[in-house]
Amino acid sequence: MYKKIELPITGMTCAACAAAVENDLRKMEGVTGAAVNFASEKATVEMEKPVDLNTMIEVVKAGGYGVLTNRVDFAVRGMTCAACVAAVERALKELYGVLQVTLNLAAERASVEYIPTIVDFNDFKRVVKDAGYSAEQITGDYVDREKEQREREFYDIRNKIIISASLSALIFIGSIINIPVLSLWPVLFVLATPVQFWAGMRFHRAALAALKHKTTNMNTLISVGTFAAYIYSALATFTPALFLKGGIAPDVYYDTSATIITLILLGRLLEAKAKGRTSEAIKRLMKLQPRTARVFRENEEKEILIEEVMVGDVVVLRPGERIPVDGEIIDGYSTVDESMLTGESLPVEKSVRDRVFGGTINKVGSFKLRALRIGKETALGQIIRLVEEAQGSKAPIQRLADKVASIFVPVVISLAIITFMVWYLLGPKPSFTISLMNFIAVLIIACPCSLGLATPTAIMVGTGKGAEKGILIRDAEALELSHKIKAIVLDKTGTITKGEPEVVEIMAADGIPLDEVLRYAASAEKTSEHPLGQAIVRKAAEQGVALEEPREFMAIPGGGVRALVNGIQVFIGNLALMEREGVDVSSMKDFDETISSEGRTPVFVTINNKVGAIFAIADTIKEGSADAVRELKEMGIEVAMLTGDHRNTAEAIAKVVGVDRVFAEVLPEQKVEVVKALKKEGKVTAMVGDGINDAPALTEADVGIAIGTGTDIAIEASDITLIKGDLRSAVEAIKLSRLTLRTIKQNLFWAFFYNVVGIPVAAGALHPFGGPLLNPMIASAAMAFSSVSVVSNSLRLRRKKL
Repeated sequence: MYKKIELPITGMTCAACAAAVENDLRKMEGVTGAAVNFASEKATVEMEKPVDLNTMIEVVKAGGYGVLTNRVDFAVRGMTCAACVAAVERALKELYGVLQVTLNLAAERASVEYIPTIVDFNDFKRVVKDAGYSAEQITGDYVDREKEQREREFYDIRNKIIISASLSALIFIGSIINIPVLSLWPVLFVLATPVQFWAGMRFHRAALAALKHKTTNMNTLISVGTFAAYIYSALATFTPALFLKGGIAPDVYYDTSATIITLILLGRLLEAKAKGRTSEAIKRLMKLQPRTARVFRENEEKEILIEEVMVGDVVVLRPGERIPVDGEIIDGYSTVDESMLTGESLPVEKSVRDRVFGGTINKVGSFKLRALRIGKETALGQIIRLVEEAQGSKAPIQRLADKVASIFVPVVISLAIITFMVWYLLGPKPSFTISLMNFIAVLIIACPCSLGLATPTAIMVGTGKGAEKGILIRDAEALELSHKIKAIVLDKTGTITKGEPEVVEIMAADGIPLDEVLRYAASAEKTSEHPLGQAIVRKAAEQGVALEEPREFMAIPGGGVRALVNGIQVFIGNLALMEREGVDVSSMKDFDETISSEGRTPVFVTINNKVGAIFAIADTIKEGSADAVRELKEMGIEVAMLTGDHRNTAEAIAKVVGVDRVFAEVLPEQKVEVVKALKKEGKVTAMVGDGINDAPALTEADVGIAIGTGTDIAIEASDITLIKGDLRSAVEAIKLSRLTLRTIKQNLFWAFFYNVVGIPVAAGALHPFGGPLLNPMIASAAMAFSSVSVVSNSLRLRRKKL
């Protein structure tokens, strides 16, 4: 595959529209795959070679749809002649995603039309810089075309509803009550015509575009149904003799055609509003990005647009400001609210050399940071990208709905024609009127929209809710598969435990104060780089113990140190080292055995060749690990732990957190085999890990879950990323999957149930048994309600607790 891109599509009104765009794109040379998400109005296109975007847009337009583009004007500095203009223009045009470039040498200004889901201003700035010039965005010139388009469409529908509803009300009153002038058929015709041709034009135009491509969609049903009522009524109004010759008493149904269009427009308005709320999570994430940043350039502070910040820039932060980019603090101290990333409400202390992330909030202090990642490369940018990709992907469960939607409209039209013929030939008088009304009712009540929206709206809300909880889901398939997980493998270090040794207990020899032995031990280890030595130093810092400068420091092979602290000989090491050096540790040997049996590491400290204390050091268990394991087991999921540690250590930790199945002394390359073994047992298996050596196992698992505090490689290999680094997030991810799948199944059930029940009722199947005939106006209201109800059901996910 050469590349995968996203196109924002406009003009789609139902699942059949999405299928039509998908088919047109797939037919293009060089395109290997296309998936169109009706709910998010995005097309994901996979290519084996670069495909001309203007051609792609023309293909979409030929089908009666459109592709949203943005235009941005920005200043280009350094151009001096026509050759400079040509160089900048060539550089910009070579960017995939740029459609049109206009440059003005005199104004030093460039205007670029582009597809915002493929490129952005940072890309323009980069290529202009590579060409030897500089690009600066002009404040206020950026236009969010997608937002503008949605708002324009919303207000257009609203205005049409106001006028068509007013006219429909007059038509309805004139049709059921005999009012002078208003009830005259020519007057009703005049009132119904703007509703049919102006308010309903969006349906007729889309139906005509589909007809040109020899396909049908939702709009075909609406257009045929309303035109059947309108044309019949117009003929009855102006040429009643045609009906009288056939023995049919003419009547008019202007109220039917006008009310149907009004109610369906109302449904579209409610649907558009509800669909907009399904992507609120993305909008909230995008709002976390500040528009400007204060940078230190040329020995002074300058406030510039966020797009102009470059890697290496020194950014100045003041209390209460939102951090604009990812970077490393080079001066100052503060606390930072990282809740948007981790979900943790408590601010995190930050000082020199600590990493901070764009979108988080600087709370109290001031500091300077060096920009390391900007734009799409920041943690927030990558989160937004992941969520957008997940929302644009298709879940396997959606395939059934897509197949049904692809044949739905032709089947409905066939059923409507059969309904007309049966009622006309076999029905009671006036058979033509009854058959026409039933024909229209069948066309109008059928709703492929609800089928098309059932899965993507739930996926959008589910992945958005996950992002807000610090759970990043790669695609819809991972979200769907997660609800089937029956076994989960947890890597011990960094997943169940903190991955950092800590002194958990100190047992001092008789007569020696704890603070004293800790001061000697930590002072001796002060310059040590060994993890156990650093754990002792950290313990002293926590206890507020002042350290001395060690002399004659010597690291001993086998895991020990020797040093002089304030004239006292300090020797630190394990039992084997003590025995090798001839130190008598018999008085504390029982403690050594107890510590070892509990899965902790015993470290002896001697002062002037006498045992002063024994330290119990362990990789401590993360808060919440035991709760997470308990919840997973309650959910019917088998929990296994994987570690390279000795079996005694592994089983001690497993016992504390409640894991029943332990794979100990596993080498990094053997982790994949453990996952394979569980999969062979017929269980859908998840793997949770954080290290580079976990990446192959994460890839092998049915669902790979990476702890976000781990490495980029592990995160890249995973299906789900937990930003918090808390195992309880894995439980929330599985619960979210189950809730989302339950919602999808509810949506699909009601969408199928509605159509399976609604179409026969509209066809008059209940009438021979004393049931009613369905008025087409009621059918249109039911159709509008079905789509809105599916989207509303998906929105309920936002309020569910995990």
